[in-house]
Amino acid sequence: MLTTVETTNIKKLEEGSIVTPKGFLASGVHAGLRHTKKDLGVLMCEVPASCGAVYTQSHFQAAPLKVTQQSIATENKLQALIVNSACANACTGEQGLLDAYKMRELTAKHLGIAEHLIAVSSTGVIGELLQMDKIAAGINLLKPKDSQEAAHDFQTAILTTDTVMKNACYQTEIDGKVVTFGGAAKGSGMIHPNMATMLAYITTDANIASDTLQTATKQVTDVSFNQITVDGETSTNDTVLVMASGLAENNPLSPEHPEWNKFIAALQLIFEDLAKQIARDGEGATKLVEVKVKGALSEKDARIVAKRIVGSNLVKTAIYGADANWGRIIQAIGQTSVTVNPDNVDVSIGSIEMLKKSQPVVFSEDLAREYLSGSDVVIEVDLHLGDGEGIAWGCDLTYDYVKINASYRT
Repeated sequence: MLTTVETTNIKKLEEGSIVTPKGFLASGVHAGLRHTKKDLGVLMCEVPASCGAVYTQSHFQAAPLKVTQQSIATENKLQALIVNSACANACTGEQGLLDAYKMRELTAKHLGIAEHLIAVSSTGVIGELLQMDKIAAGINLLKPKDSQEAAHDFQTAILTTDTVMKNACYQTEIDGKVVTFGGAAKGSGMIHPNMATMLAYITTDANIASDTLQTATKQVTDVSFNQITVDGETSTNDTVLVMASGLAENNPLSPEHPEWNKFIAALQLIFEDLAKQIARDGEGATKLVEVKVKGALSEKDARIVAKRIVGSNLVKTAIYGADANWGRIIQAIGQTSVTVNPDNVDVSIGSIEMLKKSQPVVFSEDLAREYLSGSDVVIEVDLHLGDGEGIAWGCDLTYDYVKINASYRT
């Protein structure tokens, strides 16, 4: 987990974006896959970039993921990403795979770079074939630039049921060089990742080899994107992709580098930022819920408990109704496989203590209701067994979630 010391020299750039790191350009257009909104985007690097990626663990991995994995395996580098919304190109058989490869081919030709340096992503409805005539025409309209407007267009193009864009930018100094991290993500429903989230793309100009970046990406994903849940559902297309241009010209990063922890801290900050934005924008959500667990036998155990609490429908509905029913938190903890001493657990909602050593504490229902009526809710649990700590993020469960998903295709 991050410490204050590790993050002291990392600053957030409120006006930054996915193209703020040196060497990155983006574009987004309306290709006609959606009625009016932008639906096709490209992210490009001026040079072949080191990369790291993690994907959904669903048995039904969508065709674009297979193409991206093949691209990365060729040279362990990427230079561009082509992504569409409106159609997931998942469960589409051989034709879907051919279409994903065609997207890669057309993008390579348009940008003038090798096919194996291109990643492919799709998001939207499962089981429908891409409208390749519109995809082909749209690719020819893409004009990558390093402007904030271009970044905005790309970020808009990847959205589906999202109500807002998710983006973040952080900056630090390594070896006396300014190193920047930019990110864009999408995700609102079908969020209970076994790897990452719906789609998340992170750029950096740090100098780091692909194998090292892959290890870092997996490590940081486990404590960020893997710790969010909206509805307990895992997508066929979940992807987290990190590209590093190396143009910051710092000394090559590795765990042996004296400022390695600073790099990891910055990467974790931007991952967490994007993850929390996704949780806050959960379909129909009105509140961001953060669960902090300490006193577990291990960090893994703490993360399991935290995610189980934030993913409980009973907890989520209680929070929506501003009902301080701590019994629902206890039942969620009780369902986990981790070691728990049922006679020594503390539970607080906000600053209001409700359970101490597994004994009820008298509290003001009015104050609890007032706190739970806010837009941010924090639940804290102490298992009193060890030093393990973990955090998870989610949202409340509302009537609107049902409305959105009852008519997703219509």
